Amino acid sequence: MTFWPRRSFERSALFTPAAFVALVCATACDRSATKSGDALASSASGALLSLPLAPPPPSILSPSPQLPSFAAIVKRVDPGVVTISTVLEGRAPGGEIGPLPRGKRRSGKGLGTGFVVDSDGLVLTNSHVIESNQITVKLSDDREFIARIVGRDPRTDVAVLKIDAKDLTPIPFGDSDAVEVGDWVLAIGNPFGLSHTVNAGIVSAKGRTREDVPLDPAGYYDFLQTDASINPGNSGGPLLDLKGQVVGMNTAIRGGGAQGIGFAIPINMVKQLLPKLVRDGKLVRSALGVRIRDVRDLTPEQRGQLKIGVEARGVLVDSVEPSGPAAKAGLRPGDIVLQFQDEPIERSAHLQWLASTAGVGQIVTLRIAREGVPKELKVTLGELPEPKKGEP
Repeated sequence: MTFWPRRSFERSALFTPAAFVALVCATACDRSATKSGDALASSASGALLSLPLAPPPPSILSPSPQLPSFAAIVKRVDPGVVTISTVLEGRAPGGEIGPLPRGKRRSGKGLGTGFVVDSDGLVLTNSHVIESNQITVKLSDDREFIARIVGRDPRTDVAVLKIDAKDLTPIPFGDSDAVEVGDWVLAIGNPFGLSHTVNAGIVSAKGRTREDVPLDPAGYYDFLQTDASINPGNSGGPLLDLKGQVVGMNTAIRGGGAQGIGFAIPINMVKQLLPKLVRDGKLVRSALGVRIRDVRDLTPEQRGQLKIGVEARGVLVDSVEPSGPAAKAGLRPGDIVLQFQDEPIERSAHLQWLASTAGVGQIVTLRIAREGVPKELKVTLGELPEPKKGEP
């Protein structure tokens, strides 16, 4: 939005298009009268005045719309935002917040944020916030409770806590798939211990993966990027749309301090995990048994070797685990995965997410292209083993 300095705007308003035409007209009249007499000058003057005028840009004529006030949203949702105090086992190096690289551990007190998702005491936060033997949750009315861990999934950095409190104010979930780049969002949390701090910004980008955000290489990330200020202490807090609904969980920043680049887990990912974490306490992931990469990243030479057109999209199978689910179904290196069940596939991170959350033992349909020929394969998904330390 452009704000015009008052004095500059007033000066610009004095020199209108009509004034410009009058000036041109007067000049033309003077010159024409000198050369051809008053009659010709009068004719030229009338011709200029009869020309249609393009209207000035509406952004100049119309008053600038006022920025929205977020006060009503904040009043409604703030009781559902909580402060989480812990004794951390580790903190990411370089001032970054977010999931730790495996094997990195240091002791120290920690501070994070969470938000209420159930009136009987369920609280969502980041898994990296609760690396602790004791977790304290403080409500907006200053009541404090010792929390227990109901479930957690370090690979998506999601955790569910339970406190012995009733009649809490849950914050409703929104739809992160419906969020568009440029939409307004609010981040509420406890940056540097400044409790219930509210920051506003926009969604800067969608679909940021672990290649964009250098966190745990074993993680599953599909972040929303925002320029709403996020700092240490904001982790686990809600990212809200203008309906006051959670569209993301604030999770990570790029090294050190507020730089206008923060990342939030899309709430639709969290919604998919939440029932399983509450029921089982963890997520058992399924797997295809392949290594993959994006077709869009292939060079022209590689596309030619694989008989892939310039406009082709999908995920290339680099290798197949011997005797794994994909190998048993007949998937081969060089195949291009185009669909998983009914979901079109363009990015490897998307296929990994769908395959890992479909369920061990589930039979799924893959639509592939092999040397340009479409095929369908039925795959019975296996179980994804937990990675060893330092492995992706």
